[in-house]
Amino acid sequence: MPDAASLEIDLGELPSWFGMGVAGNFAGHLEQAGEAGDFVNVAAAESAPKGLFPFYAPGHGSFLSVFPLSHDTIALPAGAEAAASLQAEPEVGLACDVRYADDGLVEALAPYALGACNDCSIRVPGAAKISEKKNWGACSKGVAARFIRLDGPDLGQQTASHRLACFLRRDGELHAYGIDSPLSGYSYYGYRLLDWMVERLGNQLGSADTPLEPVGQYLRDCGRPDKLLVTIGATRYTPFGESTFLRPGDESIVLVYDSAVMAPGDVAGTLDRPHDGAFAAASLLVQTVA
Repeated sequence: MPDAASLEIDLGELPSWFGMGVAGNFAGHLEQAGEAGDFVNVAAAESAPKGLFPFYAPGHGSFLSVFPLSHDTIALPAGAEAAASLQAEPEVGLACDVRYADDGLVEALAPYALGACNDCSIRVPGAAKISEKKNWGACSKGVAARFIRLDGPDLGQQTASHRLACFLRRDGELHAYGIDSPLSGYSYYGYRLLDWMVERLGNQLGSADTPLEPVGQYLRDCGRPDKLLVTIGATRYTPFGESTFLRPGDESIVLVYDSAVMAPGDVAGTLDRPHDGAFAAASLLVQTVA
């Protein structure tokens, strides 16, 4: 049973939410993913994220209207090239209430829980928009069944000792896939990130020469959903993760945990043995690639 600090994420409710991600919010990830060049025409401060992208827009009338989230499965995309170029992206997801102004613009985002997400991506060059690499149908992405409750928007204070880790289990062997990182390692986090997202939802228009889209307009087109799941950026890969693409039978593991409860050096060993109650204070996402 989850404790009072946990929040169950009901997959049956999520189709009414809007899903978006933050691009370039962890130093070095875009370079490792081979995507830094996609943003040469995007103006952004040196330390700032590159922009927002949608991965699910209910009722949008495009491929983005297909619900992509799963608690336990990653479905390989169709096509030999795409299926051979799929990487897990370990991310923190924020469950947010959305408040709109009278003119329809987003006025505020209020996060009330955070947890483990897998913002899987197809590494196929030539995609015009980020979203084209993010939603290829059902079970494209992952969201943990249990998030960690937040008491207000001060993420920095509440998650000062929390970390994000990612592993891949292949043929029974566990490999570190993402570099175990503190949440404070995000370029933008807490109030700074929330303010930036609201500004971008109001002003990011997108253009033919960038991979960005008018995400704020998509929210209005979708009837102003009052709930938002936002993945705030992938951490850097280990050498294994950077060079290893997913294949059937793999088990992708993303974990948001409190290092005051479990030391980083103990995580892999705990995942490799029965761990009744070991992750009670964490958000754990385990998906099988099918």
